[in-house]
Amino acid sequence: MLIVAYDFSDNLTRAKFAKFIHKFGRKIQYSVYEIRNSPRILQNIKTEVDLVYKKKFEGGDSVLIFQLCEGDKKKVMRYGYAENDKKEVVIFE
Repeated sequence: MLIVAYDFSDNLTRAKFAKFIHKFGRKIQYSVYEIRNSPRILQNIKTEVDLVYKKKFEGGDSVLIFQLCEGDKKKVMRYGYAENDKKEVVIFE
């Protein structure tokens, strides 16, 4: 599993990155996504950040990628709505 967190001061850049990263996973917080891990997906994300977004970084802009192994995934604690991710439950909004 990958956790990708980002912060861009420019609204347009932030919106474009959100649209890009959404292709790979699901939003778990405003600027935080959970993504299924694969070497190909990780490489795609890193390449896009290096080629497109890195040059747009301003003062406090950042992208963080946390790569969790299977053992770490078992240590993730989920509360509230996030608990449903571990269950086979369908939620209608």
